[in-house]
Amino acid sequence: MAGIRKHIQQLRQRKKTVIVSLVLVFEVLGILSAMHAVMNVRTPQGSIAWTVSLVIMPVVAVPAYWVFGRNKFNGYVLARRADDGRLDDLSRRARLGIERLDAGTEWGNTVVRGIERLARLPFTGANEVELLVDGEATFASIFAGIDSAKDYVLVQFYIVRADDIGNELKSRLIAAAGRGVQVWFLYDEIGSLGLPDSYTGELRDSGVNILPFHSRKGSGNRFQLNFRNHRKTVVVDGREAWIGGHNVGDEYLGRSSKFGRWRDTHMRLEGPAALGAQIAFVEDWRWAADETLNALDWEPAKSPDGSAQALVIASGPADDVETASLMYTQAINAATRRIWIASPYFVPDDAIVQSLQLAALRGVDVRILIPEISDSLLVKLAAYSYFDEVSSAGVSFYRYQDGFLHGKVILVDDSVATVGTANFDNRSFRLNFEITAVVAEQEFAKAVEAMFEEDFKHSRRMEQGEYENKNYLFRVATRIARLASPVL
Repeated sequence: MAGIRKHIQQLRQRKKTVIVSLVLVFEVLGILSAMHAVMNVRTPQGSIAWTVSLVIMPVVAVPAYWVFGRNKFNGYVLARRADDGRLDDLSRRARLGIERLDAGTEWGNTVVRGIERLARLPFTGANEVELLVDGEATFASIFAGIDSAKDYVLVQFYIVRADDIGNELKSRLIAAAGRGVQVWFLYDEIGSLGLPDSYTGELRDSGVNILPFHSRKGSGNRFQLNFRNHRKTVVVDGREAWIGGHNVGDEYLGRSSKFGRWRDTHMRLEGPAALGAQIAFVEDWRWAADETLNALDWEPAKSPDGSAQALVIASGPADDVETASLMYTQAINAATRRIWIASPYFVPDDAIVQSLQLAALRGVDVRILIPEISDSLLVKLAAYSYFDEVSSAGVSFYRYQDGFLHGKVILVDDSVATVGTANFDNRSFRLNFEITAVVAEQEFAKAVEAMFEEDFKHSRRMEQGEYENKNYLFRVATRIARLASPVL
């Protein structure tokens, strides 16, 4: 019996030694990871959040940091650099014959130059633009474009589901391939998690070139889940492009029992600016397939009925600067009369908050439209924490009541509007690949204004003190959610 007790004590001692050793190992890894976070995380808030977590609870935080903590997609950067000469040639070809934005428009020349530098492409004239409100109009327009394709179709979505609308898209693409149209299809494997192999297999067997984006491609990215390709675009023959908030799923047509009506916004763009969306797709395809799509049409084509000046901006974690955040900051700072913003997720960084405060203080009509219903509790809570901070400067908040608001739209003054995929949050600013169309045309701006006015009718305006009147635990939860937002 004494021998058995001694053996049990030895086992217990070994177990304690192993546990202590593991704790020490994780503590060392936590400190090293915290040093890495201090040097590499882009925002002070993110650095602080990760550093505290890594030091205090390394067992949980260390694996999380090395899966979710990176904010620079180095593999994509290296691939872009390796093929920069060829891509630059495509960009030069896209620029040929493009009409630049007229100097006398309402938007200032310095703003135009800044936006163009971010996009690495100029504004173009002779574009026809169409605002597409909600799913029925969006998919009807996209399907009509696919059916009219003569040479090729480029398709990219963050979420693709094998439901009714997903199968309709599949049928249209198979039919296009059957009549000799080349089809390239990219989807995000994380956003489209659960998409069955039978769906992609049927497309592939029908001649469609379909691939996941492969954000985890490469030995250094195997466990990297932080980067998502959030772009939603369709390009037909290099002449037309569709950009906006809709993914491919029945919920985007208001068929979800959880959300009910789905309020979303897309747009169709015909003209030389469509080449901006095409270049973004070519970059993404090159990363996913190690192949550059050279056999596309790069000759800028004016729309016969187009008068809009437009530009497509692609942004993402491979950029040298935070393109999406800078684009929005530029738009807010450029506003002289109004800036109306619709976004399902409103967790801005300090630069955006300060730009909104300054705009309101100089007399600009600043309105933020966000949903009352949300698909993310953390984001919904975090958004509350900004209300008093910016509303005290004169910013108005509206909460959409009629279903889930998912559109990402900005209206600047009376002549400039943007429609795209980027939200007002850390993920869109720093972690996601996004795409946005910027349009300078009064008619399009009027259509966007009318859409906003209709949405405001279905929204409630938040009242001053509404946040302060919430109970203490709710306000604590909003502050915690805000602190966590840089690492989400």
